[in-house]
Amino acid sequence: MPAGLERALRRRIRSIESTQKITRAMELIAGSRIVRAQQAIAAAKPYTDRLREVVSELAADPEAARHWAFAAEGPRPPSEGATVVAVLGADRGLAGAFNVLVHRAADELISELSREGARPALVVVGRKAVSHFRLQGQPVAAHFEGICDRPKFADAKKVAASMTELLGAAGTLYVVSTRFFGAGSQRAERRRLVPIERHEREGTTVFEFEPGPERIMDTLLPRWSEAEVYLALLESAASFHVSQQRAMAAATDNAEELIKTLRRQMNRARQDSITTEIMEIVGGAEALRRAAGAEAPARADVYFFPEAS
Repeated sequence: MPAGLERALRRRIRSIESTQKITRAMELIAGSRIVRAQQAIAAAKPYTDRLREVVSELAADPEAARHWAFAAEGPRPPSEGATVVAVLGADRGLAGAFNVLVHRAADELISELSREGARPALVVVGRKAVSHFRLQGQPVAAHFEGICDRPKFADAKKVAASMTELLGAAGTLYVVSTRFFGAGSQRAERRRLVPIERHEREGTTVFEFEPGPERIMDTLLPRWSEAEVYLALLESAASFHVSQQRAMAAATDNAEELIKTLRRQMNRARQDSITTEIMEIVGGAEALRRAAGAEAPARADVYFFPEAS
């Protein structure tokens, strides 16, 4: 074994143990944030669901077909308004494949829109997503950082206002984010928010809108988009914390396995060192014994016999 190997292994073990403490602490922090994020989602869902119901009822009204936010199936032609893609990512890494999946979904959508002749304007949330698109040379119309871990409704209003400003009238709006279905299920996906799909009203219930579906939709659309963006930000944050907790738990376990392997190597190196020292001592003692035997003078055997009386 090379000299100093045991010392080098000991230093490496101490370094990995320090890293393991950090990953364990990050795992615990992410676990505590998951609970808080789930509570925020549960608090925001009733409001968003109710707005969706109202928008759905408006979409089912024949008069609503004249509003630019409602349209037939399929994307609008590029000549009809702007195309906006909102990408909700994260500010930090160390969360497994979270950022990679969001970026991949956004890249696929942008490629599809480009093939159709559209030039989408990007609204990006998260430092990692901003870096990703800038590295690709993709222009970013608006970006927001520092709101991914604990998004607030005020942050959602800023993002939604930026999206609406770029969208204008008769535009198309997509949102790419990670949907949170539970602690064990998250999925990066894209959704088309505008134009809103129209469905036939089920049943015989008929609603009368005053002052009319179009005017109501003009007032409701900003609030609905803010609620949708806020819920998407909350789900993205919860998904990020779950991914980070899993990644840090895996890193902690891997560090423990690596420490065990290095300790076995260190013990083997120590045993080899001890064995080598013993062999050197034994070899030196044997050499000294042989040298002492070679230098001693030859001894004559003398016998004495008693004299005869």
